[in-house]
Amino acid sequence: MKSHLRRLAMFALVGVVGFIVDAGVLQLLVLGLAWDRYTGRLISFLFAATATWLLNRRYTFRGPRVHSRSVEWARYVLAMSGGFACNFAAYSALVYFFNVDRQWLVLAVAAGSVAGLGVNYTASHYWVYRHQRQRDPDAGAHAGNRGEK
Repeated sequence: MKSHLRRLAMFALVGVVGFIVDAGVLQLLVLGLAWDRYTGRLISFLFAATATWLLNRRYTFRGPRVHSRSVEWARYVLAMSGGFACNFAAYSALVYFFNVDRQWLVLAVAAGSVAGLGVNYTASHYWVYRHQRQRDPDAGAHAGNRGEK
């Protein structure tokens, strides 16, 4: 249980870095390049997801890998899409209903990040970074001896 809480805390810390990347890229796209607030958000998500994938794979979910890096990245982005759906819904609601614009987009990104946290952690823990269980070498030897004395 203690390691699970430590992993969750590290995931949240990595999420803060992802938030900074997300909000920074969004600000650059919207304020610097005059993109719209929704398209910019889709692109900033990909940057943030890539940053958090790199950090989570290195620090939060260390261990043997089942998939290649490219497959793991694709699985991660796919898994984060569930959390991003919650994230984008919260972000879009604030942008649309409260006309959150310009420098205040950071607040909408923050609300979205909180909305998607639980979904993203669950998907990462149970699907993306699920490690193969070590097979007990004696399990096969004892399996054939059941019922024999």
